[in-house]
Amino acid sequence: MTWTIIMAGGLGSRFWPISTTDSPKQFIDAMGTGVSMLQFTFNRFAQICPRENIIVVTGEQYVKRVHEQIPGLEHYQVLSEPLRRNTAPCIAYAASVISHLDPEATVIVSPSDHAVFRSERFRADMQQAVETVQQHKWIITLGAQPVKPDTSYGYIQFLEKPSLPNAHNLHKVVTFTEKPPVEMARQFIASGEFFWNAGILVWTMPVLREAYTKYLPAIADSFFSLDTDTPREELERIYSQCESISVDHGIMEKADNVHVLEASFGWSDVETWDSLHGVFRHDKDNNAVINGELFAYDTRNCVVIVPQGKTAVLEGLDGYIVAASKDTLLICRRKNEDKIFKFASDVELKKLIDKK
Repeated sequence: MTWTIIMAGGLGSRFWPISTTDSPKQFIDAMGTGVSMLQFTFNRFAQICPRENIIVVTGEQYVKRVHEQIPGLEHYQVLSEPLRRNTAPCIAYAASVISHLDPEATVIVSPSDHAVFRSERFRADMQQAVETVQQHKWIITLGAQPVKPDTSYGYIQFLEKPSLPNAHNLHKVVTFTEKPPVEMARQFIASGEFFWNAGILVWTMPVLREAYTKYLPAIADSFFSLDTDTPREELERIYSQCESISVDHGIMEKADNVHVLEASFGWSDVETWDSLHGVFRHDKDNNAVINGELFAYDTRNCVVIVPQGKTAVLEGLDGYIVAASKDTLLICRRKNEDKIFKFASDVELKKLIDKK
């Protein structure tokens, strides 16, 4: 059967002040759809595989939030990591649970906080990927056609020749490059040989275990020996000792059986305010309003998100982020959004000082 692992342990710090450590991006309505990013993702995969075959991996502090947003999940469907150790241990932990329940499972791995458009095309692409890995001992990753030299994305280089005669959208992977400099990204796009890395993987459980055993043997030994009733103390010990490494760096960049399926659906990792601006419809002045109502005067190229039912009145702004939570207002140039980490840190430090 098909299973899905949803990785929901991120902190979403780039979307401060809307996203905070207590309520990171995956648990908020960053897209203005009326549901959180996690709910949006879960509902999407519930159309791909049985609801009971979806496992959410998150941090200990977010387990209650997952159950609140997705009621009715069984105990095995919400796994809490005692420590953050990147994606390779996260996937291995969930896969160890699936392997006890369905040793021959087909496993989809997905982030919890990406945006997908054209859901019917998403279902078709995922069905193709699932059927392909069930017939071939491959790992399939999803790639999106790049539209600009974005330095916040990973890039996948692929062979022009299709991997299968009847699959023009499926190609052998040559290299992975994570967040290249802008000039390199321009060269990638000009070559026509690169996709953006959408972060979605599809493989069978035997192929997954073989890849971990070959390329990340210490993680494989630790996690695939777990029982379904492993004591929490043992899991904490494993996490405290295991390597912090992404599945891309640990496996995908090394394996020779990785193929990329070109996504026919719209996709964005919604990793930055700028990417959020790119996926929303704009008004006549290129302003993207995600939540709330905007009255704009001589204002253009802005991203605006305020609490539902609130109104923003802006005058004379060009290229700004205007984001309001219940207790914080951020006004920042879009081109300077890399400074948001410092802004958030300064604000939190001040709050700690004021408490003393």
